Amino acid sequence: MRTRLSKEKLPRKRPSAPQGPERALCAEPIKSWPAKERPRERLLADGPAKLSDAELLAVILRVGSGSFQGGVSGKSAYDLALSLLKEFRGLGGIDRAHSEELRKAPGLGPAKVAQIKAAFELGKRLCAGRLTAPGFASSTAVAGHFRPLFTGRRQESVCALFLDGQNRLLGEREITEGTPTQATLYVRRVIEEALRLSAAAVVLVHNHPSGNPEPSAGDDETTRHLLQACAVVGLVLQDHVIVGQSDHYSYSDSGRFEEFAEKL
Repeated sequence: MRTRLSKEKLPRKRPSAPQGPERALCAEPIKSWPAKERPRERLLADGPAKLSDAELLAVILRVGSGSFQGGVSGKSAYDLALSLLKEFRGLGGIDRAHSEELRKAPGLGPAKVAQIKAAFELGKRLCAGRLTAPGFASSTAVAGHFRPLFTGRRQESVCALFLDGQNRLLGEREITEGTPTQATLYVRRVIEEALRLSAAAVVLVHNHPSGNPEPSAGDDETTRHLLQACAVVGLVLQDHVIVGQSDHYSYSDSGRFEEFAEKL
């Protein structure tokens, strides 16, 4: 959003807080602002969506340029962000600018330019879907992904895949290692992590060091507990895959979920 600027003042009004006070350009470092108005603190308290382009860019830049000591003027990270948005005509212009062009801007050195370019590239990759993990369209794909991880382990390891409502991967976590004595131990951890990631579905995966993927009574108990826990919090347990040396077992493919559901 463009704002008309006077020669003396540069407004620091944000879309989320249009009533905020105006600050003179280069008048003071961000650390002297009220804590609730600082970009980083606002991001952590209110979320990134509440910040303006200049505030988000200021968080990436971290520090401004020049000095505020001894009466020497400087630029805060916020003021530097405003200057860059004006000079390059918005975020699109900053993105299109070559690193050499950005380094010519006052206050930008190689470190800041690298931070900006890295942040923009992460956003592009996320939009393009290049940061997503390999597809897990089947239990075979799940087993194939985890088998190298489990190879050589002498104890059982329990991992989980957390998916959103469109079955896109939100995270992959190792829940526990070692032979569990209580199935509810890692059921609780799975649910906690799923809620933390705002996941819609879960795939549980673990290995059998013996190489035989056939489920044990303890595996059945864990699956029943997890099905119950997921139902309580509105999660979907898509599968529980046991990875053996060269084969795997899928509770979903074997129809065991329907069997357990009848007993819930």
